[in-house]
Amino acid sequence: MIELIQFAWSPFCIVQRRILEFAGARFKITNIPSGDRSLVWRLTRQRYYGVPIIRDGKTVIFEMSDDTQVVAKYLDTRFQLGLFPWELEGVQSILWQYIENHVEGIGFKLNDIHWQKVVPPSDQLAFLRHKERKFGRGCIDQWRAQQKDLLSQLEQRLIPFEEMLMYKPFLLDERPRFVDFDLYGILANFLYSGRYRLPVAHTHLGKWHRRMTRVQLKSFSREEELHS
Repeated sequence: MIELIQFAWSPFCIVQRRILEFAGARFKITNIPSGDRSLVWRLTRQRYYGVPIIRDGKTVIFEMSDDTQVVAKYLDTRFQLGLFPWELEGVQSILWQYIENHVEGIGFKLNDIHWQKVVPPSDQLAFLRHKERKFGRGCIDQWRAQQKDLLSQLEQRLIPFEEMLMYKPFLLDERPRFVDFDLYGILANFLYSGRYRLPVAHTHLGKWHRRMTRVQLKSFSREEELHS
């Protein structure tokens, strides 16, 4: 059985978790403290300390850099999901980098404002220390003060996706591709605290989000059989 090693609110973990759910795969989740990556360090033979990682039998899958999608591509091949068709490779590379830089960069700050609601008490000291070492002392207080502006920025940066979804059920065509799951995970992180909603003006994005929450591979497999 595949094991997903994660912490629950990580946007990149949510991406892989939703892909596994979409596949209908049997998998188990191992949650680790965000401040203790020792299990990841051990399983990757001291080559990686980020999350998520996948353990599939004796095989351990993890990213090689910030510019790879090794985990998602492994799951795509393993379950034949059709997330990375060659004809969409270039446009997906552009889109996921936009999603992970320009959307995630705002979404995680908005979620972190409510970190005490999200992070288990036993992990809060390590979480706060990590954030302040990376972004500076008082960073979360700064983001809280900027909350209104950050929400406005996020709404603006989601406009291209709202426009893409005006004429299609998913971002690129009639079925979900990797970028759909990538955007879903980043937005799920933003929504994780339960304190936010998607921008009301983005009606197509809202419908897409509800669609992505329940979509399953088997529904596309049946459609393909009917049209073959």
